[in-house]
Amino acid sequence: MPHPTLPKHQSGFTLIEIAIVLVIIGLLLGGILKGQELINSARVKNLASDFRNVPVFIYGYQDKFRALPGDDSAAALHVGTTTVTPGAGNGDGIITGNWNSVTPADESVLFWQHVRLAGLAPGPTALAAADFQQRNAVGGVIGVQGAAPFTGMTGTYFICSGAILGRFAKQLDTQLDDGNTATGSLMVGTTLPTAIATGTLVDATPYIVCMGV
Repeated sequence: MPHPTLPKHQSGFTLIEIAIVLVIIGLLLGGILKGQELINSARVKNLASDFRNVPVFIYGYQDKFRALPGDDSAAALHVGTTTVTPGAGNGDGIITGNWNSVTPADESVLFWQHVRLAGLAPGPTALAAADFQQRNAVGGVIGVQGAAPFTGMTGTYFICSGAILGRFAKQLDTQLDDGNTATGSLMVGTTLPTAIATGTLVDATPYIVCMGV
């Protein structure tokens, strides 16, 4: 008498196997998120260094030459070389010109030529160089000017940096100031001279960040 047909064995994943897969996926996602967090933290740290470096350049130049870089009327004597004669400021103690200016005669442009020729900062010293403008850690322009860029800012001079995403701007304000991007020594906005409060910043939107010193 023939044997009855046995049911076919059904193959598939057990609950343990599914659980193991889910754990692995969770670990991978956690690693990715942690890695992105570390990258973002490193960018904010580098951006903060960009802001902190500018006062170092100024104090270093003043210590050596008793003059303000960019504004130095005797720059040719102080940092001139056999191949480069730097532009001269008017010596009035104020860095004139906008932080992102490309006009060679502006003291905000001469600032970078003077500190580079003094050996305080890296970069080209020829004003006509295509890559003369100083860049921040994310590729935006960074510069210095004597007039307050945002309404209500106070300081002797002001460092501004562009193309900084909102999520980085918030962290910068927490690290360098009071945590409110519309008040204090560090302010943030899309256009000057109006600053924007922290709660209205959009993480993926680029902003101008300025700090008074």
